[in-house]
Amino acid sequence: MSKTIFELSSPGRKGYTLPKCDLPDTFKAEIPQQYLKFMRKSAPRLPECSELDVIRHFIELSHKNHFIEKGLYPLGSCTMKYNPKVHESIARHTCFVNIHPYQPLCTVQGALEIMYELQRDLSEISGMTQVTLQPVAGAHGEFTGLKVIHAYHQHNGNHHKNKIIMPDSAHGTNPASCTLAGFEVIELKSRPDGRVDTEQLRQIVGDDTAGFMLTNPNTLGLFESQVEEIAAIIHSVDGLMYMDGANLNALLGIVKPGQIGFDVMHFNLHKTFSTPHGGGGPGAGPVGVVEKLVKFLPAPLIGKNQDGYFLDFSHKETAISKVHTFYGNFALMLRAWVYIRMLGAEGLRKVSENAIINANYLKFRLAPYFHIEHTEHCMHEFVADGTKQKKEQGVSTLDIAKRLLDKGYHAPTIYFPLIIPEAMMIEPTETESLQSLDAFADAMIEIAKEVETNPDMLHQAPLTTPVRRVDDVRAVKQLDVKFPI
Repeated sequence: MSKTIFELSSPGRKGYTLPKCDLPDTFKAEIPQQYLKFMRKSAPRLPECSELDVIRHFIELSHKNHFIEKGLYPLGSCTMKYNPKVHESIARHTCFVNIHPYQPLCTVQGALEIMYELQRDLSEISGMTQVTLQPVAGAHGEFTGLKVIHAYHQHNGNHHKNKIIMPDSAHGTNPASCTLAGFEVIELKSRPDGRVDTEQLRQIVGDDTAGFMLTNPNTLGLFESQVEEIAAIIHSVDGLMYMDGANLNALLGIVKPGQIGFDVMHFNLHKTFSTPHGGGGPGAGPVGVVEKLVKFLPAPLIGKNQDGYFLDFSHKETAISKVHTFYGNFALMLRAWVYIRMLGAEGLRKVSENAIINANYLKFRLAPYFHIEHTEHCMHEFVADGTKQKKEQGVSTLDIAKRLLDKGYHAPTIYFPLIIPEAMMIEPTETESLQSLDAFADAMIEIAKEVETNPDMLHQAPLTTPVRRVDDVRAVKQLDVKFPI
């Protein structure tokens, strides 16, 4: 177990020199009397370490974490791809990090130009008419898009439209976002082939249907090929089609959602367009809409005229309220803009093609060892499961995921989607090589064989990590991340 930075402390050792205090000796007398009680009576207990001690300590800690530069991160539906470092150098350039939202627009024309072009790029990629860059997360984008749908129906006097239909394979944030936006969620059971049951949809759709929310490809890694039929059903009652764009990594340059029936969608810049994410942030969830919904997008949009780029409030009378202070996470927009510019249309299509090839290759290699409910060719991800191991040896998917940590890999998404028992949703992304895919497949196959020969070991895994298996339920209920000082 690593020592804490306090345990590494040695009296008198230091690796810093603080600047000389420039406060006058009389400063204490100038502090209002009521605040003197907050002054420390003794020096704080701080570790005394050299600069080298500190660097080695944090480098050692970093090696205990898992990150994309260290190894494959097969989180299904999260698209944890490699992030080119040129993006980081540009996003951290002083000409971008030192600007301020309150600067006169004439002094930030370059930043506005990038945002304007990103709006247009995302519109072109998705087939949507206009895009707002304000939302700062995927779920935030969902909420924004649903508020746009709500505003559309309110504007048209359809106050009775209060239901959003979604399949049982939906992302967990979908029903939560609908509820927050004031809608009632109607769940639609999937067909045995993992796709939307359009016959059942026809039975439950009605005049109170505000819209249909669909992830495409869905969480099983399957393309919803009947989406145009679904759109026709929903549009027949003046409902709107919402696409959760979390899986857009499978469609770049291949399918434009706006051209197959969707009216609203959000993008995950931090997934599809390559920004480091995880641990709760950072994120960006721009929302694209078709022509009839543009006037409901939160103001301002980024506009352009003969004088340059500007914040466009021209539709503020019909727009939903702002969804974020100032204008979203600019650094993520910048990285996405660079990513799109470097790849171009042909490169973006190759991203999706390679992601699909990698997922199908892994699926083929793992099929003899793990049950796979849907055996047809998948898109960018697929769902295997541990039902065979659970039934024959009593080894759960959680056991398999924990053992994978011993092999040096982060576990895939487990127990989701909920419609597949003991699910393992695996998304290798396009940035993994054949060698890394084979190494991951070999590790999974080794575990499948260990289940047969030593199932008890799987119940104890992980065996080699700095922190062994924890009680996940207790950890959530009694979270303690404070160092005792």
